[in-house]
Amino acid sequence: QVQLVESGGGLVQAGGSLRLSCAASGSIFSVNTMAWYRQVPGKQRELVATIRRGEVTNYADSVKGRFTISSDNAKNTVYLQMNSLKPEDTAVYYCNANLMITATVRTDYWGQGTQVTVSS
Repeated sequence: QVQLVESGGGLVQAGGSLRLSCAASGSIFSVNTMAWYRQVPGKQRELVATIRRGEVTNYADSVKGRFTISSDNAKNTVYLQMNSLKPEDTAVYYCNANLMITATVRTDYWGQGTQVTVSS
């Protein structure tokens, strides 16, 4: 069984920074892609950033230049450094991991979510 445990959310003023972490543990053969999504009440969950095999990154236009996704492959952990935060970044942030749990079985996992609130 695989678990994703997130940490690092909180309340910050506009212009401030936060760093989210998400650690995957359990029976993991290898990591394909890890990602951060966010969701506000009444809206669909949206993709924020992805990192594939620890190297290739992709960002939503709304966070480019402000957020940085990175990973520690040895620890199966993904980070999201969020700078120059805006009130519109307020959301519950979810970690997602696309993992190989055996050499041939691929599965998606989600973290429990962490609240990020940016005050104006």
